[in-house]
Amino acid sequence: MIGRTAPGVLALMALLTLSSAARAQQTHELRLAPENIHWGYYDARVRPALRVQSGDRVIVETMVARGLERMRMAGVTDAEIPQTLKVVEQAVTDRGPGAHPMTGPIYIAGAEPGDVLEVQILNIEFLHPYGVTGFLPGGGTIPDDFPYAGLKLLRFDPGSGTLQFRPGVRVKLAPFFGSIGVAPPLLSGRISSNPPGPHTGNLDNKDLVAGSTLYVPVLVPGGLLSIGDGHAAQGDGEVSGTAIETSLRGTFRIVLQKGKALRWPRAETPTHFITMGLHPDLDEAARMAVREMIDYLVSERGFTRDDAYLLCSVAVDLRVTQTVDGTKGVHALLAKAIFEG
Repeated sequence: MIGRTAPGVLALMALLTLSSAARAQQTHELRLAPENIHWGYYDARVRPALRVQSGDRVIVETMVARGLERMRMAGVTDAEIPQTLKVVEQAVTDRGPGAHPMTGPIYIAGAEPGDVLEVQILNIEFLHPYGVTGFLPGGGTIPDDFPYAGLKLLRFDPGSGTLQFRPGVRVKLAPFFGSIGVAPPLLSGRISSNPPGPHTGNLDNKDLVAGSTLYVPVLVPGGLLSIGDGHAAQGDGEVSGTAIETSLRGTFRIVLQKGKALRWPRAETPTHFITMGLHPDLDEAARMAVREMIDYLVSERGFTRDDAYLLCSVAVDLRVTQTVDGTKGVHALLAKAIFEG
């Protein structure tokens, strides 16, 4: 016979349940400030800017890639630049080898190598109503065709949902963070924020808008998650080397998945599952994305490897994520709608 639980024990259990729920819903803020920025790199030795529990929300502000010089050269006046960006630009002088001011890192309690961080992207806002796009000599997908620099300032009304690229040409605003990643293993030291890799990082995947979720393999204790490289809009490939570069504020919910090991990042949107391939050779990146999708179908959907490979051929779309970061990206998209029930 099962005995009764004493009222005091029941009250304690209820209190613990409420306390746990309250922790899961805690919201933190990482404002754009020098103490919250490491510029141009990921590194396991960077001191955490914030410590959170699994399930917490974090509001993160990020600064435009390469800082203010490019925006000023494109025609942004000093009066248009938020003071927080100016303070970071002046104070953070230890930079490189990459181009991105990264906000963080965020230490997630209990995260260990072999775990996965589920980074839910809940909301994205603009910190200023303009962005800049351009190309550098020797950069982009066809550098020999453009051996000089070009910049273009694009102003927009965030509430309109579009921007005018030139008279008669409008582009949809679709803000996302180009770089969301964790620290590499300690012995890797400081690595550039430019190419993506096993730490995830600079994917430049335009599908990772609000409402999407990125799954990031954990490589060091605490994960040490950092976020940056705000984009107002981008095409697949990011062929000139830039999107519409801007500064963003994002709201994220970070959930720790214990023991769910991934070799490479994955993602999902409200409509698609996404696997990714990252490699200097575009063909190999495509192979990696396909292999990852096969692994997903086998491990998560119960497919045989043969059926998974065949489904990839008839229902999976391969897209070139970006071709300009040295390490190229291909992502494979599988529509959720094909699964019944």
